[in-house]
Amino acid sequence: MPDAVVIGAGPNGLVAANVLADRGWSVEVLEAQEEPGGAVRSDRGVDPAFVSDLFSSFYPLTAASRVIRSLRLHEWGLRWSHAPAVVAHPLRDGRCAVLERDPERTAAGLDAFAPGDGAAWHELHDLWTRIAPDALRALFTPFPPVRSGLRLAARLGPAEALRLARTSLLPARRLGEEAFAGDGGRLLLAGNALHADLSPETALGGGLGWLMCMLGQSVGFPVPVGGAGALTDALARRLAGLGGTVRCGRRVTEVTVRGGRARGVRTADGEYVAAHRAVLADVTAPALYGGLVAWEHLPGRLRDDMRRFQWDVGTVKVDWALDRPVPWAADGPARAGTVHLADGVDELTRFAAQLARRLVPDRPFLVLGQMTTADPTRSPAGTESAWAYTHVPRTVAGDAGPDGVTGAWTRADRERMADRMEAVVETYAPGFRSAVRARRVLAPPTMEAMDANLRGGAVNGGTTALHQQLVFRPVPGAGRPETPVRGLYLASASAHPGGGVHGAPGANAARAALTRAASPSALSAAAAVRRRGARARG
Repeated sequence: MPDAVVIGAGPNGLVAANVLADRGWSVEVLEAQEEPGGAVRSDRGVDPAFVSDLFSSFYPLTAASRVIRSLRLHEWGLRWSHAPAVVAHPLRDGRCAVLERDPERTAAGLDAFAPGDGAAWHELHDLWTRIAPDALRALFTPFPPVRSGLRLAARLGPAEALRLARTSLLPARRLGEEAFAGDGGRLLLAGNALHADLSPETALGGGLGWLMCMLGQSVGFPVPVGGAGALTDALARRLAGLGGTVRCGRRVTEVTVRGGRARGVRTADGEYVAAHRAVLADVTAPALYGGLVAWEHLPGRLRDDMRRFQWDVGTVKVDWALDRPVPWAADGPARAGTVHLADGVDELTRFAAQLARRLVPDRPFLVLGQMTTADPTRSPAGTESAWAYTHVPRTVAGDAGPDGVTGAWTRADRERMADRMEAVVETYAPGFRSAVRARRVLAPPTMEAMDANLRGGAVNGGTTALHQQLVFRPVPGAGRPETPVRGLYLASASAHPGGGVHGAPGANAARAALTRAASPSALSAAAAVRRRGARARG
């Protein structure tokens, strides 16, 4: 009987298993898919000569994560690579905002949009440099982050701490308008905020956009050499080296609960796997509460709260094998790993408004990845392995475009949406379509079939909006990995601090399990079990 059973071999599940194994626990990870990784996987499904990342690709939060750095995955084969520039956001008039690895070069580029914006960028960067260690600790630890919060407050003083809190809560549009006179800095903030489901007018978007920009300056947007799956492989190899096991093709259908405590899990084929100390669930909150754990074992209020749980929007992603690099019209995008495509902040607002009205956007905002630019091992010399994703409504009421995309995501829907996305790229890179050797379209149902945590194409385990963050994640009064069932911990992106490949939900769940196991009451209970066993043997 393992000390812990971990449901799901996504990055959070594998991080949780490694943290427990480091403390001497025996760990068994059960994964529904035929391979581990969740949303951190790669393949050669578009073209055999090209490596394509299935879901996530760039990993600034991974590089910034103390818990993942502590795992020393480079000792297990993981290597990182960077594109020459981090993010580019071209405009149709030929201008382009570029987030460079060097803050001086970023600032110089923003000064070209409006004199003085370079100094404004340095101000934001200098503030980040002062607060980054404590801010990241506060972000990645269970809420409330008492120690790091107190250190941060002491470092800044009350007045400046309040100003920082206000800045973090601002919408991306407002923070951009306060900080910058020109379009460049505003584009970088708002474009990075829309990596999540936050519009330019949504509270917290400015803070998220600022965080992503500053991570781009401090750690870049690195990619694993050889594909996203290399990160999963390193986590799995490390766990195996500690004696942990990962069993794939084992879909868990139930967490067994007796006496108010999680005792183990049952799989789809009827196998029962007992857990001596804990069950950690790297599954979404709606899949756990009322799904794997029956409502009879949960408080009635939780059922109401889960009925109000809000998913983030859906996602459509296109992978391309390109015969040559993307023929960008503007200077800047050719050097960047990540490219944002929308003609200004107003265009981003228009896109977000169509999503809010449940319309498939006619001019979708694209996040585009140039993977060979970031890692030359991804495709033959002179070619490019690329992808782009956009958001779509979870429930489609209509199509803002002319093609009649229905939201049923039939093959016709997928191809029309891919054509629409290619038309956007063609606007900024004339001749792009002629470079396409092959493509693959992943729509919301496809994503969910490949990873059940990507419910309806949601990639963040629930909305990033403020009303479902911190103590509201996944329901009011949470913000921690503990659940109403003793010995059961939520270890997925549905838990604080949410989406992103940083391993924090998994690490927080593992630490909570370790703390509980070391508590006097838990030790007394374990001793009682041992005494009963001894009496039985006698």
